[in-house]
Amino acid sequence: MSGVKFGNTGVPSHLHFIYGKIKGSKGVMSVISSLRKFESNSIAKERMRIISFYDTYGGKATKEAFGVSRQVISVWRKRMAKGNHLSALIPASTRPKQARSMMVHPELVSFIRSQREQYPKRSKEKLKPFVDQEAKRLGIRTIATPTIGKVIKRNTFFFAGRSKVYHNPASKWSGKKRKKYIRVKRAPNPDLFGYLEMDTICKISNGIKFYLYTAVDVRMKFSFAYPYTRLNSLNTVDFFKKLQLVFPVPIREIQTDNGLEFLGDFEDYLAKYKIKHNFTYPRCPRINGVIERFNRTIQEDFLEFNLQYLFTPKDFCIKLADWLVYYNCYRVHQALGLVSPMDYLVANGGMSKKSVSSAIF
Repeated sequence: MSGVKFGNTGVPSHLHFIYGKIKGSKGVMSVISSLRKFESNSIAKERMRIISFYDTYGGKATKEAFGVSRQVISVWRKRMAKGNHLSALIPASTRPKQARSMMVHPELVSFIRSQREQYPKRSKEKLKPFVDQEAKRLGIRTIATPTIGKVIKRNTFFFAGRSKVYHNPASKWSGKKRKKYIRVKRAPNPDLFGYLEMDTICKISNGIKFYLYTAVDVRMKFSFAYPYTRLNSLNTVDFFKKLQLVFPVPIREIQTDNGLEFLGDFEDYLAKYKIKHNFTYPRCPRINGVIERFNRTIQEDFLEFNLQYLFTPKDFCIKLADWLVYYNCYRVHQALGLVSPMDYLVANGGMSKKSVSSAIF
């Protein structure tokens, strides 16, 4: 009761009147439930405050202050007396007791059923002309397209067997369960090497569209990239095989967004080699922050100055390979304490710089 605030006057008498005859545990639980509902409803609390004001200052002052007459307050009091709880002040639903219902001629319902039995995939839009013709033949009023859809759904006119069922959200697409993906909630901070983030960059230059696949080790910032003309899972597998050839340590886990290029054949390839595949949540680029930052770097430091080589893909790949060697073996990174990724790996993993710089491309 400490959370209920009705005003300074009139409260004890009201509470004694409403809750004066509580019997047993059921009565106590009923009171608690009523108080919870009352506390969560601002309109009911305001009505109780008006009643308390009325008891103190009278009907004329209440009318001037709140615009509520004595008759309305009397109705509120009767509701509380009848219900024996404060939650009776909560406004009731304004929904009519007899709501309007959809009225469709039985002949049209039978016609829609026969059409769906004969053509299970015929949608409500494609049924509309035939329903109009049937209604004209019968001399009755036709129905709209949404009404046809309601007739199909409410009467379960679905006769497609085990195939994919349209216009029925309850079908859950023939009972097929969607595969659950492993998702990460926060940006990773691994203790070991081999945790990679992957992404793709789409670029259009002089009418030429290409995709740059990128990957980076979250801990040591070792990065790799390769261009493709199409975005699909087969190219992702090809990119990953090239990545495995040049990556200096075994790849343990991969983290990607929810792009289609990271599904299908790519998932099968990772499962074959028992490499864990993590996904980020949609519209959460911060979880993939390391690869997003690398994408910005490669665009600002390399792509903007070498787009003219797209007309000669071989030259573009050579330029890209030279830049990756520079990025991984010579360019220092603030996140690594102003050392290059390979120097950081040598200091922490015992690899030599030559083993990687000679293997790229």
